[in-house]
Amino acid sequence: MTVRKAVIPAAGYGTRFLPATKAVPKELLPIVDRPTIEYIVDECARAGLDDVLLVTSAGKSAIEDHFDRALELEAALEAKGKDDLLSTVRDLADLARVHAVRQGEQLGLGHAVLQARHHVGDESFAVLLGDDIVDPDDDLLERMIAAHDATGRAVVALMQVDEADVDKYGIASVGEPDDDGRLPVTGLVEKPDPADAPSDLAVIGRYVLPSGIFDVLDRTGRGAGGEIQLTDALETLAADEPIVGIQLDGIRHDAGDKFGFLAATIDFALRRDDLGPQLADHLRDLVATRLS
Repeated sequence: MTVRKAVIPAAGYGTRFLPATKAVPKELLPIVDRPTIEYIVDECARAGLDDVLLVTSAGKSAIEDHFDRALELEAALEAKGKDDLLSTVRDLADLARVHAVRQGEQLGLGHAVLQARHHVGDESFAVLLGDDIVDPDDDLLERMIAAHDATGRAVVALMQVDEADVDKYGIASVGEPDDDGRLPVTGLVEKPDPADAPSDLAVIGRYVLPSGIFDVLDRTGRGAGGEIQLTDALETLAADEPIVGIQLDGIRHDAGDKFGFLAATIDFALRRDDLGPQLADHLRDLVATRLS
């Protein structure tokens, strides 16, 4: 059951970042000096997923171009002796085999996943949302793939959230974890009222799915917002037998939110030797000045 393919839905308009996303896909907005989508594809590569399908829409071909060769740019960098940058640019084309398919209508995450059916075939596959950036030091995706290999079931990533925030997420009903830390997920509730939430464990943007999910999505009617929701299809699977939840205990940034995007930028900049010390000093001075 080894998983080797990943699907990344990337068809959205990025309205929360207008006007920046009027002409630039939100997935290419940089966190420091790397587009957001590159962090996601890099996560796939680290987990051994060398076949990545982007589900895009009109006007987003620049995302594919980012992972392609750029011969004129490479020649210019080579001529100027900028070997480090040349290596960085060339390595992008070797990060993974990146393909793309278009989602003609934006009818929800479940509909986006359905667009991958022909490419995925009868294999299990991972789905990674481009807005969710997981700490590169965390092995969340690897643990999810291992859980799927061991059980054959759909696997979702879970994260503990504050009670006040449960109405922003799909919330899981879970049982006791097994010896490997796998949580049985018996149900999912989309954006419940905090008083009605079955737990404080939210589903975040990582899934490992059997190919049978496509048939379930085909039978899934439009749900919240008039869209085909992946959560509804997963709830159908969970009704037959529990699916598997793997909990993230580390850092996750919601780069689809302005504050989350800024937090991710600061976090990744502070990790770098060339930026971290200077940025840390600047932030200390800035906070002291603003709060004085």
